Amino acid sequence: MLNHKTFGEGPHLVILHGLFGMLDNWRGLARKWAERYTVTLVDLRNHGRSFHTPEMDYDLMAADVAGFLEEQDIDQCYLIGHSMGGKVAMQTALTYHDLVLKLIVVDMAPRRYRPGHGDVFAALAALDPAAITDRKEAAALMSAHMPDPGVQLFLLKNLARDPAGGYRWRMNLPAITANYAKLIGPVGHVGDRYDGPALFLRGGRSGYVRDEDMDAITYLFPAARLATVAGAGHWVHAERPEALLELINGFLGEA
Repeated sequence: MLNHKTFGEGPHLVILHGLFGMLDNWRGLARKWAERYTVTLVDLRNHGRSFHTPEMDYDLMAADVAGFLEEQDIDQCYLIGHSMGGKVAMQTALTYHDLVLKLIVVDMAPRRYRPGHGDVFAALAALDPAAITDRKEAAALMSAHMPDPGVQLFLLKNLARDPAGGYRWRMNLPAITANYAKLIGPVGHVGDRYDGPALFLRGGRSGYVRDEDMDAITYLFPAARLATVAGAGHWVHAERPEALLELINGFLGEA
């Protein structure tokens, strides 16, 4: 079973994090939505405290989500996904239409992306978790490859203390590395389509969703519409949470 945390009562709202992330990344917004929804934050495979496996692609991860919803007796839900989690959410909606009442995708299109995480992989490879003594040392080792303190902090949330001493990665870094080409690949197969309501949100300072991506988006999601969160980069939920909250609340509240 996928590791998860649940808050609140009401209609089900399920949230999927991005690459190198974990469910805690959305905790702040989850607590606000919990005032009117049953909010479930999920760790995707090879991330957070969920199971590790060598295989990783969007069909498998969509099946993980569908299986998780069945285990939790959730017949239908509102589904939010950011970045990699956005692609998982898209594939879940495309394959398991009846499970998804409304789809919200944050800063991700269904297309193939160019490799763009070389600095992240280098920063992660720069430290041996078992050999470090604290997070400050880990950040210093990362800094040559990833000078942004915010990204360092985001990545270092993956460090967990090892009972045998030192630290370990919670995520399955070897599997993520081995399957990276699949994770930047497209979603959807011939004949796939989700006709339900879909909201695609992008950061105004992010290049992940371009105007021309709407052709591919509406091909798979005919009812989709696009909204832009001004002043936000790729981590829209961290940089402009209140603006994101307002847009998603408005979409969820529509009949």
